[in-house]
Amino acid sequence: MELSYRENSTVKQFIIDNQSPFEQELLDEAINVKDKINEILFIGNIDLLKNAHKLVMFVVEKKEEELVAFAKQEGVAWAKYSLTLAFKLEWIHAIRRTLWKFLNNYQLLNKEKEDSNAFFTLEKNINDYIDQFLTHFFISYSTYKDELIEKQRELVENLSVPIIPINKEIRILPLIGSIDTSRVRTIQEKVLEEIGKHHIRTLIIDLSGITPMEEVAVYDFKKIIEANSMMGCQTIITGLRSDIVKNFVNIGINLRELAEFKGTLELALNDILFENNSKI
Repeated sequence: MELSYRENSTVKQFIIDNQSPFEQELLDEAINVKDKINEILFIGNIDLLKNAHKLVMFVVEKKEEELVAFAKQEGVAWAKYSLTLAFKLEWIHAIRRTLWKFLNNYQLLNKEKEDSNAFFTLEKNINDYIDQFLTHFFISYSTYKDELIEKQRELVENLSVPIIPINKEIRILPLIGSIDTSRVRTIQEKVLEEIGKHHIRTLIIDLSGITPMEEVAVYDFKKIIEANSMMGCQTIITGLRSDIVKNFVNIGINLRELAEFKGTLELALNDILFENNSKI
């Protein structure tokens, strides 16, 4: 490997003057990543070679603040586009090894050689900065992924508890699919939040689309209705099928004192809206 060297040049200048050999050495070190460079550029608009030089300059110049900010930025970018972490880890280790080699060549070409202690101190600083980059990169990556998962969880919960407004005081909660204890807790949390926030007076819970509930879920479902009543909200239940009714009866739960029952959602809406109109 032929390298150019100018008298009294700094490590930074030496690496800048030998950018092409540095890139070639880096690609030789990163066996698995070099074939993915264009793909990563296309998917995430991330230029690995350009960013490698940026990282090297931050390390050589000991720009800790800029290095940390860059690591966080990279972490978000790789998390956002779900790029393979193994490639990133291999790439950073390849940068580390390449930087070591060029530091060694700089030492050999430098006629006014620094003492060995200064050289090893510089090498240690390089390791510390690269490790710091990796630490902040992975923290940023994990944080972004965790926040994304939480947002997706909240979205799923909101979709599983679709509280639909009819007017200022009336809401419909059409439930579909299986109702287990975990979903019942989510429903209760969302329902009480909506009642308190919007001062809902009537909540129609339509059960025509659900599958039979577990025993524990039935008990927890009763607690939702009890909590609604304590919040001053009347609960109307519609769409009860015979198998669901048998489930309630077999367990010994009676909801007649806590809720009103209508055969269908349409019937419940007609009765409520007719009653409201007659009061006007």
